[in-house]
Amino acid sequence: MDRRNFIKTAGSLIAGATVAQPVFASESQGSGTSGPEGRLIFPINRNWRYSRTFTDAARARDFDDSSFERVVVPHTNIALPWHSFDEKTYEFVSVYRRRFTLPVSAKGKRVFVDFEGVMTASTVWLNGTSLGEYKGGFTPFSFELTPHLDWTGENVLVVAVDSTERSDIPPFGYQIDYLTFGGIYREVALRIVPQTFIENVFARPINVLSDSPSIDVQCFLQGQSSSHEPLSLEVSLHRGDTVLAKTTKHVESTNVHDDISSTTVSLSNFGKVELWDLSHPHLYQVQVKLLRGATLSDQDHRTIGFREAQFTDHGFELNGKVIKLRGLDRHQTFPFAGQAMPGRVQRRDAQILRQKLKCNIVRTSHYPQSRHFLDACDEIGLLVLEEIPGWQHIGDQPWKDISVDNVRRMIRRDWNHPSIVLWGVRINESLDDHDFYTKTNAMAHSLDTSRQTGGIRYFQESEFLEDVFTMNDFGFPLKAPNHPRYLNTEFVGHTYPTKTIDNVERLIEHTLRHARIHDQLASNPQYAGGIGWCAFDYNTHGDFGSGDRICYHGVTDIFREPKPAAGFYKSQCDPAEEVVLEPAFHWARGDESIGFTKAVVCSNCDHLKFYVKDKLVVEVDPDRVQFPHLRYAPFVVDVGKFIEPWGDLRIEGYIQGKQVISKSMSGKGVDQKFSIVADDLSLIGEGADTTRVVLSVTDEYGAIRPFANDAIKFEISGPATIIGDNPFALIGGTGAIWIRAGEQTGTVHLRATHPTLGTQDIQITITASVTETA
Repeated sequence: MDRRNFIKTAGSLIAGATVAQPVFASESQGSGTSGPEGRLIFPINRNWRYSRTFTDAARARDFDDSSFERVVVPHTNIALPWHSFDEKTYEFVSVYRRRFTLPVSAKGKRVFVDFEGVMTASTVWLNGTSLGEYKGGFTPFSFELTPHLDWTGENVLVVAVDSTERSDIPPFGYQIDYLTFGGIYREVALRIVPQTFIENVFARPINVLSDSPSIDVQCFLQGQSSSHEPLSLEVSLHRGDTVLAKTTKHVESTNVHDDISSTTVSLSNFGKVELWDLSHPHLYQVQVKLLRGATLSDQDHRTIGFREAQFTDHGFELNGKVIKLRGLDRHQTFPFAGQAMPGRVQRRDAQILRQKLKCNIVRTSHYPQSRHFLDACDEIGLLVLEEIPGWQHIGDQPWKDISVDNVRRMIRRDWNHPSIVLWGVRINESLDDHDFYTKTNAMAHSLDTSRQTGGIRYFQESEFLEDVFTMNDFGFPLKAPNHPRYLNTEFVGHTYPTKTIDNVERLIEHTLRHARIHDQLASNPQYAGGIGWCAFDYNTHGDFGSGDRICYHGVTDIFREPKPAAGFYKSQCDPAEEVVLEPAFHWARGDESIGFTKAVVCSNCDHLKFYVKDKLVVEVDPDRVQFPHLRYAPFVVDVGKFIEPWGDLRIEGYIQGKQVISKSMSGKGVDQKFSIVADDLSLIGEGADTTRVVLSVTDEYGAIRPFANDAIKFEISGPATIIGDNPFALIGGTGAIWIRAGEQTGTVHLRATHPTLGTQDIQITITASVTETA
């Protein structure tokens, strides 16, 4: 079943332009520190000058940009409301200008500018000379600046950013079900390297389950050797400060040239390792040094994990153990700022998925996502299915060529992440295209033999060219697996959009639909598991969603606050990790159409007791009739005949006869408390670091009052700004704004005022950041 009616509008596509080479893959990008001898990384995220209007004059070196706005990237080309806006508002061509000077030590080196993500097409000039255009908003790109630099004076970098939905660039061509926004929305850095340098590193662990694992480290070199001194690669494996193994390999000078070449160096004899798994995601570092004679010329490093991951006809296996996958799809967009959120906010999404929703896998729908998000997945044990940009539409041959290149760039950027277990090499929900998908699949396999490929489709008759049959199935019951390696990658979602303010019957049914799907997935080992549509509500085009530019398909709202369905995902964790008791209803006497009847509670307890006004009214066990296959089935009970007289509700959860949790909900129907909670109380004064502040109105026990819609007014002082509405009207009793640090140290005071429940204050410390020297 298609997630949307397939749009059949035809369109003519324009041939692709020059694609910038090479693509960076360094973990040191944007680190705020310089590298060792031979390599320097200078983040250039601050001090950009920005205008929403591009003119030809603005690309000139001596153009007067003093009237332009001073901005810090990540940057969205225009701030927007959280809903009910016109996407044409951000579809324009803007211009960014950045002045920089180079250190004396850069002389004689090669200099590149590395962009992590610019939406959607980028034309770049240095000192008035055109460097070319890069087409694509989700993959990184680089331009070499060396021939056009002023080594002693000021240089001017100019980027014209076309944020329109150009039909010659994936995912565009037809209407897509998400918004892409605009701007330089990921970090930028200058990379200064020797004439011959390490272009990339791919470290592949081998035989990780044995007593004698090893690593094949593929070192990619680029450049012309200007010396007759021999080149060699020194590769070492580290666990913290401990060096576990080290070896050196000579590099033939004839193998080094400006086209990228590779040399593989093997590391072994370091004994058994601690495996990367879901509960203990152990990480190691591989360091690569390029030596010219005995002199260090260049070096780079990668973080890796030792794990064996594969899809089989028994399901998904991690380190030889079958694990049922349970996850959600993620869009990387946010209210007000579009995609332009920094590392801290990107990492928080991974933490919500793993720690709040207890998912063990996420799909990066429908494009490669922030490296910060993937780094967090590595660190906390969240598996990833990463896929190329697209949505249903396949363009002409130049469009396809860009898409194949997207596969290459995605994999070469992310191939060291242990969290990534599957490459998505089809355009989401597209029709078959044998030659095209033969190429995307072959590209993935040529770059990475250690991972399987998948391709997201919506019909089982689709030609199967990949290693894993990945399938969007919104029906119930689900289709039976028709291939031995079978993963469900979308369900529920658009077939039952649900808002936090919907009636209780809809909230309960939304919760139960997710539970029913996972129960069926648990019934058959050939289902590797399922990734539900979706984690967070997201902005979309007017042809989709609920008429306000939002798809309310998430188990949380667009502010990352949970709906009742989130409680189901949370309840599927082992009680040893967290004891969970999440009611899927509001405690309101007449909230259902015929008065309160059915209570649904998601919990990993084995027995619940319900009390009304401190009187035990009913006890219940998990609903094994409706959910026979779930380890932790929801509790479903008709409490209608037990709730007289009406009053406060208390639910107690028991495991093996022992009370382990209790949750209360007020029967008064009165908004009692107003609170604000920041995800972080300390930020870095770099101009982009950001944290979320969650607002909520609750009863006296802390349960959300779902129909509180009050306007909250903010006052802020100190070196930070508010991202969001001021005042902000609550939705479903909750909401959020974000606080973005300025570039000075100090203390930020935020005061939030509720019309009747008073004020709440938080204090955020802004600490010093590393100065950008370029």
